[in-house]
Formats: sequence, C-alpha cells, structure tokens
Amino acid sequence: MFKTILVPIDGSEHSRDALKVACRLADGPDSQLVLLHVPEELAHEPVLVWGVVAVPADAAMVRREEVGREILAKAEQEAVELNAPATDTIMAHGAPARVILDTARDRNVDAIIMGSRGLGDFSSLVFGSVSHKVSHGADCRVITVH
Repeated sequence: MFKTILVPIDGSEHSRDALKVACRLADGPDSQLVLLHVPEELAHEPVLVWGVVAVPADAAMVRREEVGREILAKAEQEAVELNAPATDTIMAHGAPARVILDTARDRNVDAIIMGSRGLGDFSSLVFGSVSHKVSHGADCRVITVH
C-alpha cells in the first residue's frame, strides 16, 4: 500500500503498535520504513517497551541519546522479525512534531504511522499533542495508532 513509511519511535507501547501496523502496510520488497527517534525531555519518566530502561526526566541529552539509539535498534530488530522491508534509522533533535514533519517532507514519504501517547495532562490541552500537530501539518497520509 505504501512504499516509504515514516514511523516515529519514542519507546512507548503505542509507537511499538504503530511499527507493527507499518510493517503490515509496507508494499512489497521495494518498500522502506524510516524509523525516527527524537530525544526529548519529558516531565515524567515514561514506561518503555523492548526492555529498555526508562530515562529519568532530568537526564542529560547524552543519556537520552544513548537510550534513543537503543530504542531504535530494538525497533529495527522487531521490524526485521516482522518481515519488514528495508529500514533506515534516524535520530534528530528539535520539537518532535516539527522534526517528524520535516523528515516526512525530506524523505518524501507516502505515510506517517505513529502512536498516540495520550499524555492526558494539562500541557497536552494547552500545547496539543505531537500526533495532532503532525496529522494537521503533514503533506502525506497520517495514521495514528491508539
């Protein structure tokens, strides 16, 4: 269905579910998954999947990058196990929604498949969620997995 799919990976169960959906929607051997991680400072310690240890909210960027590389490696490994086509991994810095949108444009992706973390706190009401910003700003299809 899609040749190039961008999958933002943050280590959450929702991003893992999005990866699984992306693997099913990739269209044939010429397809590519682009796995993107944006290390960000969160106000809380998230629960991560793939056996990756959560990063304390006040961790230095170097530590967040180390964990980000581990998250990307585990996601890439799972994609291979799910018989995904070729994968490419990217770690980029900046506001997550902007980085996702810029990467999608730069890579000319057919779709962005991403999880919705559902922060559920006041800041998400004030600033809006990343998935909401991406779905409204993307030039391609966006599938949000809950």
